[in-house]
Parts: sequence; structure tokens; C-alpha cells
Amino acid sequence: MTPERDGPEHPDVVVIGGGVVGLFCAHQLRQRGATVTVLERGALGGPQSCSYGNTGFVGTHGAAPLAEPGMRALAVPGATDPDSPWYIEPRADAELTRWLEHFRRACSAEAAAAGFRALIAMKKRSLQLLVELCASERIAATFESPGIVLAFKTEQGFDEARRAVERTVAGGVPLCVLPPGELEELEPKTVFDIHGALYNPEGAYLHVPEFLVEFGRVLRDSGVEICEGAEVTAFEVQDRNVVRLSTTGGELRPGTVVIAAGAWSGECARLAGIDLLLQPIKGHSVTMPMPPGAPSRPVLLSEAKVAMVALGDRLRIGGQLELAGMSTEISERRVRAMLRTVRDYLPALEETPTLQTWSGLRPCTPDSLPLIGPAGDLRNVLIAAGHGHIGMGLAPAAGELIGQILAGERPITDPIPLRPNRFSTPT
Repeated sequence: MTPERDGPEHPDVVVIGGGVVGLFCAHQLRQRGATVTVLERGALGGPQSCSYGNTGFVGTHGAAPLAEPGMRALAVPGATDPDSPWYIEPRADAELTRWLEHFRRACSAEAAAAGFRALIAMKKRSLQLLVELCASERIAATFESPGIVLAFKTEQGFDEARRAVERTVAGGVPLCVLPPGELEELEPKTVFDIHGALYNPEGAYLHVPEFLVEFGRVLRDSGVEICEGAEVTAFEVQDRNVVRLSTTGGELRPGTVVIAAGAWSGECARLAGIDLLLQPIKGHSVTMPMPPGAPSRPVLLSEAKVAMVALGDRLRIGGQLELAGMSTEISERRVRAMLRTVRDYLPALEETPTLQTWSGLRPCTPDSLPLIGPAGDLRNVLIAAGHGHIGMGLAPAAGELIGQILAGERPITDPIPLRPNRFSTPT
């Protein structure tokens, strides 16, 4: 790491993006002695952030890539019903076409297995780092680790999941089949209409956006400058180095730039002449007062890919994977489909008035692995983007990897599968 540079306009590192990935990058860089400025286009933890309204799941569940053999036939715009958990809006979009071509290539058993190994390693490391961070009194209340229930509505879905348990456990996920009656012991107030369930004791979650707000305060106290409402408008490049950043809040002359802008990372990178193969995948959530009969711990309604999590006196329900460009317009149809799913799995759950309906964009790569590392020909730009719908559970390890790369340390997380240029170079 270079010595600290003089003046607030000359930070060692500028992190573009104040979402969960950007904040963990800033945390790790500051721990290594760098002066760090974070630029966030809106308010920290605000509605524009993907970390604002999601279910906050972390832990070792959910490490399977989206691209798997069964998804190849569904990687076509309009191939599924708009009510389905996975939907691609038909539209003329060359970047989407290119992304889907790589997605279909990744839909192989070999690629899915390699992706799982990389993602589970990041998730396990992230959980370790998160537990350490959340030992702090200031953040502790925003982190819970009660385990997670994976519920299966159909016999086919449960049988397939049960057959995969041994392989999943061997891969590092402490998954087990819940015997008859044990689900009732775990969740005595909740009535399930399902065929069976699995349990992962390493299931955990963050209360969002509270976690981001508190983490931001901790970072500011450590010396990180966080500029809210600051959007990058231009990069000035000389001799393959970014020498100046123009933003809506002024100009900066950083030593290094980290692009961690979530779904806006591709647009931001293009300003610097960098091509990132990312697509925003929209998700929805509904937050309501805690209804009678709601589960006390996180539950994944597996076939429908709908998640439920208790946030104090509120219940948040989240899901849906929709490729519809950069639009965050809420689809009432998809929200209704998500809530119908909840009633199918939990028929006795009482309805309470909706407090908030929200949609956000998750930046996804074709193979579900994030883009982390140096960016193309520019010497002083790194990428930390593309964490998809599991970004909360990957962010701590991603931030650590960025810190280790810039400090010249030996990385704990293997950077090779995550290299940002992997879609433009031979494999």
C-alpha cells in the first residue's frame, strides 16, 4: 500500500459505490492504512441501493450458480411466464444477447460445480469476517444467525434436494434433512403445507438497511470519507492511469479507483473505456408488520425462490429474478405472484397491511461469479462488481480480496475464477 497522500482531494483509493460491497472494500483498505473516499450516488443505504430492501441473507446457503444445466432452455427472452420466479423480458438489446450467450455456455454440470466451489469458499470466508465485524456492539444488533429452513412444496423438488444433500455437505455446507415433526419444533407457530424441508444451521442475515447505516458510521469514525449524492461523470486517463475523477460533488485525484457501483458498475466502467459483462436482475420485496403465524427464522420457499425473514416487528418477503434492463419499476403482477406463493406454502399465515413494496437491481455475471481484480489496460483501476442476488453473503470476502490485491498480500480467496476479463479471453 502506498503512503497516505496529502489532502482530501488526493485519497489513496476512491471506491465508487457505497453499497455493501463498496463499504467492505473501504473497510479492508482502511485497515491496511490507506486513505479512502467512498462515492455513493444516493444516500447511504437509500432506496436506490440493492442493499436497502433485500432480505439480507448471508451464510453458506445459496452458493449454487444461477447458470446450471436445467436453466439453458430458460435463457431465452419470453421463455417463461411473467409470473414465474425467473423471467427475461423480450426486447432488442445487444448486451443482453451477449450476456445470454455466455450464460448458456455456463449452463453445464462442470461449470456449475466449479462455480459452486468458488462461491462457497467466498461465502464461508465472508461469514467468518462478518461474525468478527459484528462482534462490535454498534453493529451486533443488525446481525442474526438462527439458521435457515429450506422448504419444498413438491415431492419432486424435495426428492431432488434430498438426493443432493450428501454432495452439498461434502462441498462445505452443513445441510441436513429435517425428520417429520422437527420442523414443527423449530417453528411451532407456523403452519407449513409442504412436502419436506432441509435445515442449514449456518443460515444468517443482516437487518438492512440498518446494517449499512451503522457500518457507514463505523467507517467514518475510522477515517473513511463517505460522500453521499456524489455521482462520477468522467474519468481523465493519462498513460493508462486514471489521474482525475469528475463527480457531481467536485474533482478527485485518486491513487487507485475501485468500481463497486452495483448495477451501475457497467455504466460507470464504460466512462473509463472498460467493458464489463453485467446484467441487472430485478428483485422485489414486500415488508409488512409481523403477522401471526410467521416463522421466527429465515425460510426459503425453494421451488419459487421466495425468501422470508423476520426483521424485529416486521416481516420481509423477497424474491423474483427478472432481466428487464435498468428499470426499477415495481411489477404489481410479480408482487402478487410472490405473495400467492407464500400463501401456498404457509396457508394459515394471516395477512397484515403492506408497509413497503420495493424493487432493486442485482448486478449479475453470466456464470454468477463476481468480477474482482484489475480492470483491463488501466493500471490503477480495480473492479468489485457482479455479486448478483447473493451479494450480501459475498461482500466481506470481496472487500478483503481487493484489500489484499492492493496491499500485495497473498489472497485468501482465489482470484483466478473472478478475473474481470474472463469473458473476453480464452478459458
